[in-house]
Amino acid sequence: MYKGNKMKGAGVGILMCLLLQLQLPYRAVVGLSITVNELECVYENVEYEGDNVSGNFVVVDHEIFWSSDHPGIDLVVTAPAGNVVYNLKGSSGDKFQFRAPRSGMYKFCFHNSFSAPETISFYIHVGHIPSEHDLAKDEHLDPINVRIAELREALDSVSAEQRYLKARDARHRH
Repeated sequence: MYKGNKMKGAGVGILMCLLLQLQLPYRAVVGLSITVNELECVYENVEYEGDNVSGNFVVVDHEIFWSSDHPGIDLVVTAPAGNVVYNLKGSSGDKFQFRAPRSGMYKFCFHNSFSAPETISFYIHVGHIPSEHDLAKDEHLDPINVRIAELREALDSVSAEQRYLKARDARHRH
């Protein structure tokens, strides 16, 4: 059973939501499986220049066991301007990480030069660490702090009234 003041919990909950919205970094996460016959591309939007883009891929379904002459899978990541920001050749899976040189749509292309299609499990994470000027300043929180103080006073008043009524009730029962 819940015991406590609902108004206090609601005020704290609202404040926490606001603070989390203001201070948590933006995060986009994409995970999927694709079958690569020859060339397959996936697009991911990066909202801010300098965001950290990381992820991994692994070939999860081999039609045949790879021999030493299997060419592997190539991954080429292209920035919105068309320049290559990441390039990996002939792999059965790997991790990648780079800082986005600019915001915009990034293209992740997998190339399979082997005749058998390969299924790839692919994961992308775009992380944004806000700079100091992106964070809320004390003056932005002043109206919230005023409202919290008002709610605290109202809560104290209600609590005092409750104690008074309980004491009166106890006195009249005895």
